[in-house]
Amino acid sequence: METRAVHDKDSHFGRRALISALGGNRTTYLLVGAMTAVVYYALLGLALLIAGDEVPYLFLVMACHMVTVVVIYPWCRLVVFRDCGQSWLRGLLKFYAVGLSFLVVCMVGLPFLVEFLGIPIMIAQALLIVVNPPLSYAIHRTWTFRRSGKL
Repeated sequence: METRAVHDKDSHFGRRALISALGGNRTTYLLVGAMTAVVYYALLGLALLIAGDEVPYLFLVMACHMVTVVVIYPWCRLVVFRDCGQSWLRGLLKFYAVGLSFLVVCMVGLPFLVEFLGIPIMIAQALLIVVNPPLSYAIHRTWTFRRSGKL
């Protein structure tokens, strides 16, 4: 028992030291935002490669988005916005609500870029991904992961 408690304390201290070294929320969020973009973009590319023209690309966008949110949420909760004082489920629902705004942008922007402007799907998606991290950081910081009792 004592060994586990010491190990947990050392692990917690090590994680905090790493996060402090990375420079706080903005830097870690940029890293997690980059990881989010890579995970999502890789999933979408793989899905498009496997499905080809058999499945509408907007359906694949929705599916990849849902998977990415589930994969990335723990990183945001544990690494970027630590100790936000709310349940995991409530945090996930708020996190997904913010993610839905990005999904809406994709569902509107992708068809415009792909169908009307003739931009390939993956390039169009890359253009839309660029605007997401700065906007979502501000929303996550002030709403999704705000500490209880704060605005």
